[in-house]
Amino acid sequence: MTPESPSSPSLQVRRKPHRQSTDAEMLREILTEGLVAHVGFVRDGMPIVLPYLYGVGDLGEGPVLLLHGSTGGGLFLDAGGDGMPVSVTVTHVDGLVFAASTFESSANYRSAVVFGNARVVPEDLRDQALWQVSDHLMPGRRAEVREMTRKEVRATQVLQVPLDQASIKVRFDGVGDTEDDGEDHTVWAGVVPLAVRAGSPVGSPVTRATGAADAASVTAFTRRLGELADEREARLRELMQP
Repeated sequence: MTPESPSSPSLQVRRKPHRQSTDAEMLREILTEGLVAHVGFVRDGMPIVLPYLYGVGDLGEGPVLLLHGSTGGGLFLDAGGDGMPVSVTVTHVDGLVFAASTFESSANYRSAVVFGNARVVPEDLRDQALWQVSDHLMPGRRAEVREMTRKEVRATQVLQVPLDQASIKVRFDGVGDTEDDGEDHTVWAGVVPLAVRAGSPVGSPVTRATGAADAASVTAFTRRLGELADEREARLRELMQP
């Protein structure tokens, strides 16, 4: 991440600045684990925020955020040839902090805001970008399915946003209580971990009729979500040991 240019928004966190991170690996972790990005932009003088499936990729000029959509989608049409400025947010809520008072209650979270010019991926790189989005959302799936047709590639659009202008804010902590803080400690206080976990895969009727087993990519995806949740909860429990 590089310092902001005079024309870009400030990247400095003003509220609890000690929670700001400039670690590029933390940015990559937040984006890699996310599935939905909320994209803010201005259309006809009005602010708009829309959710998009996305991927993290590299089309030869460094890491980028790849926003997936239709060639007829509003943002993809607005971007035109020159692109358009956007603000992209990906947030993970990792827990709710139940303190002895609502004022002191909080949340554990990881949040990244990326500022940049969203540009249409050139047509000759579009299929590469689409596979990178697929690899982000469904790792390993490409090896199990057919290649995309040219018609499918032409009907789908991808915007790329560089990752060199980003602001990261993280809270991973327990309750800020002490024995002598004057609060009623007979009321339970602590952290309730939150995570995205996968349920049991449900095959389509046609798939079930063939007797096909769950795909390796599906099994690995569901297992990985559980592992990430378990790892983060274990770190929290270790952090909150007396």
